[in-house]
Amino acid sequence: MSKTFSLHARDYLDTPDRKRFFNEALFTEVAPRYDLITRLLSFGRDAAWKRDMIAALPDMAPRHALDLACGTGDLTAAVHRRYPEARVTGIDLTPAMIDRAAARHGPSCGFQVGDMGALAFPDASMDLVTGGYALRNAPDLDVALGEVARVLVPGGHAAFLDFSKRPCRLHQAMTHAALAFWGGLWGLILHRHANVYGYIADSLARYPDCRRLRVMAAVHGLIPVVSASCMGGMIEWIIFRKQR
Repeated sequence: MSKTFSLHARDYLDTPDRKRFFNEALFTEVAPRYDLITRLLSFGRDAAWKRDMIAALPDMAPRHALDLACGTGDLTAAVHRRYPEARVTGIDLTPAMIDRAAARHGPSCGFQVGDMGALAFPDASMDLVTGGYALRNAPDLDVALGEVARVLVPGGHAAFLDFSKRPCRLHQAMTHAALAFWGGLWGLILHRHANVYGYIADSLARYPDCRRLRVMAAVHGLIPVVSASCMGGMIEWIIFRKQR
């Protein structure tokens, strides 16, 4: 499929169903090289950002933790290392990603195909929810935030790492240009199509800025407790706490 993938994200981000279709097609395509491209696009910093976010989580003893859009499972496994007594489950929309995650981390974590907009878990069943580059890819962000709040216990935490938009329009324009170039370059090199990773810039253009994201989360009772910006503000991780 690498020679024929020609879907343009900008044509598929207008409705949740179309975005869901695009995400599954895209991540099926990139699954074999997902770990490599994550390192390349982050200049090798992705693992450190995730370690910092997990280290910033509070000392607690979660029984159940859920990792959204888990990809190949590196963040899922990191949560398990931080909280070895917890039952940690990773979900992803793409079976190809779940297959790789289960092959790598299956003995310590559980993995299953799942949609973050319709989580197959009871209310207040999770002590912790995490996601690496998850919320930006949600077919409907408000629905996904509502699902995160629904499955979290009162006082539970949610931690998300993703590309970020500053409120400044100039910063947004510079970020979009940089991501379009850098993602497009690696799309050409690895897949012969610039739009394979150019989707990051297109999806970020429709994503709320960092202030608006916090407002949307607060509507669902998710209050930020700590955050950090990385790579000149292009990346941010945030830890939320669900109000009781």
